[in-house]
Amino acid sequence: MDLRLEDSQHGEATVVAVAGELDALSAPQLDAHLTGLWTNLPDYLVVDLSEVEFLDSTGLGVLIKALTHLRENGAEMAVVATTPRVLKVLAITGMDQVMTVSASVSGAIPGAD
Repeated sequence: MDLRLEDSQHGEATVVAVAGELDALSAPQLDAHLTGLWTNLPDYLVVDLSEVEFLDSTGLGVLIKALTHLRENGAEMAVVATTPRVLKVLAITGMDQVMTVSASVSGAIPGAD
């Protein structure tokens, strides 16, 4: 299943909305999309997974790669997650301890109302 990806700007933050299943087959699509953002590196990136139904280790690896790249370049990243299955993966792996995980885009952006 292909992912549906859509970019938007919310103040200083770039938001990438992801919909579908983020697994070994679709993760390369998200990886390529995020890597394409590095030419104009955002100060803050929000990956909105609220419409992701499934997240496996390959998808998680893409998120870790993006987080690492952003932090190495003085930027930050947050994730929006609302589905129990995705929240569980983030909690089990400790990703919810190393980056902001929010239930909404506005909650993921520092200083947003």
